[in-house]
Amino acid sequence: MTAQSGSRPLPARIAIYVAALILAVYSAFPIYWMVASSLRPTQEMLVDPTLLPRSLTLDYYYSLLSQTDYPRQFLNSLIVALTTVALTMVLSIMIAYGVTRQRIRGKQMIIAGMLYAYMFPPLLLAIPLYAMFTSVGLDGTLLSLVISHLTITMPLGVWFLWGFFKTMPFELEEAAMVDGCTRLGAFLRVVLPLSVPGLVTVAIFAFLLSWTDYTFALVMITSDANKTVPLGLASMIGAFDLRWGDVMAGSTLIAMPLFAAFVMLSRYFVQGLTAGAVKG
Repeated sequence: MTAQSGSRPLPARIAIYVAALILAVYSAFPIYWMVASSLRPTQEMLVDPTLLPRSLTLDYYYSLLSQTDYPRQFLNSLIVALTTVALTMVLSIMIAYGVTRQRIRGKQMIIAGMLYAYMFPPLLLAIPLYAMFTSVGLDGTLLSLVISHLTITMPLGVWFLWGFFKTMPFELEEAAMVDGCTRLGAFLRVVLPLSVPGLVTVAIFAFLLSWTDYTFALVMITSDANKTVPLGLASMIGAFDLRWGDVMAGSTLIAMPLFAAFVMLSRYFVQGLTAGAVKG
């Protein structure tokens, strides 16, 4: 890679750096504007916005946390997202490892079915799921939202981890079992540590999909007490009362856990994406 980069002419390298810089600015500017808008006074934000805020204020954050149900909505989103991640990891690992290591008829169809299920838009699944939850008395609950999110996160997790387990030599587990480990012990001591990048990648994707979901929450949640953050922020945008400052502050607080997760786990995330692309 280094030799290839060094062999490129200078104009080509400059063009690559300029294109990367433009793409980075294009991707990061909406996030910067959201954060900056959450710190601007109302007059400056609506009448005369500038690239750099002339003055800063935390009034939007105070009003959001003290005068709205945002703290409860944040807790609801956190409960749903963490539960979704935990169930996605457990179920995806079991299914992916089972179809990789066991003799199961039609396992290619199982994996293909999982991938096809991921391609369905959430709204297409939300209506029949809501009818099912209503019939069993789960409508409007956070549990119904968790189960709905699993229809999107679990197929992705199974497909991704299947690529990891499929290319992992079974001889490693056999060697551990020869040394006295049980099948479960070999899996926990050999397979899982080698799959950490893939596991982290699946966890981040599951958390991202659950944390930012609006479609399932709009259909499933019918009470104010169980609203999640995206649903709560959407309710702030009314026909006559447009609270842009609170919305920007709430959106900034939504992005903070995602940003923290990417910063702390970026090394594993990049390794997982690269390995998954090669192994899958």
